[in-house]
Amino acid sequence: MQKLYFLSILLLLCTCNQPVEKVAADKAANTNKGQLFIIGGGKRPESMIRKLVGISGIDKNGYGIILPMSSAEPDSAVYYAKIQFSTLGLENVVGMNFNKGDTITEAQQDSITHASMIYIAGGDQNKFMDIVGNTPIESAIKEAYRQGSVIAGTSAGAAVMSKKMITGNELRHPEYEATFRNIESDNIELKQGLGLLETAIVDQHFVKRSRHNRLFSAVIEHADLLGIGIDESTAIIVKGDSAEVVGDSQVIVFSNPEQSKKQAGTLLGAESIQVDILLPGSRFSLNR
Repeated sequence: MQKLYFLSILLLLCTCNQPVEKVAADKAANTNKGQLFIIGGGKRPESMIRKLVGISGIDKNGYGIILPMSSAEPDSAVYYAKIQFSTLGLENVVGMNFNKGDTITEAQQDSITHASMIYIAGGDQNKFMDIVGNTPIESAIKEAYRQGSVIAGTSAGAAVMSKKMITGNELRHPEYEATFRNIESDNIELKQGLGLLETAIVDQHFVKRSRHNRLFSAVIEHADLLGIGIDESTAIIVKGDSAEVVGDSQVIVFSNPEQSKKQAGTLLGAESIQVDILLPGSRFSLNR
């Protein structure tokens, strides 16, 4: 009788644990119906733009919106971005610029929400988030992604995809610009991005500008996140919890599965860091 009692308790505990684990898994999953098209900057080959057009469906119906707020010259950003679509015969892509503090009309918010494709131009990701963060524009972008839109971005437009966004600034060495010279604690500056990609930090122009040190720093200090370095003329297409590499170069994925972190003074160290160098056509999971 006593054995049967304990067996019953064990079965009850197993049964109760299953839904809890399922809820946790469901909560972690990317349930958005849309896709992300995250470009590492540089030139965008025609094959890449055709891929973007194809998955967004704007060659068949719907429309695209270019958001140029990262750029110091928004009109020029819209002009050059539109060229890459108009050369494919598409005239249903328009620019929509906002300045900090602008009142967003209901019609403007509705246009963003129902766009088949939203394209975020390059420039300065901090400028973009200063204008867009915690506004109806941000809400509209997220709702569009939730409903099934393709959200694309290049360079700064790639950086803003992350929940924790690389600003490009070094806190310890503000005079350095091109790349991090060291792997140090409390040096990489992260701010709030759009949060469309919650499990990773995105970096751009990655191989061309040798930005490895700052992603090493990121995955050591934020071990729960992947570091995704996307080179120029290259992109990842995110659908659900997986990504595919497209374009002309590589994507480098950094992870810290052991959540290792060591420190000597300001220098950071870690063991068992994983680095994957992925070629076009490769697929990878966005779950740690």
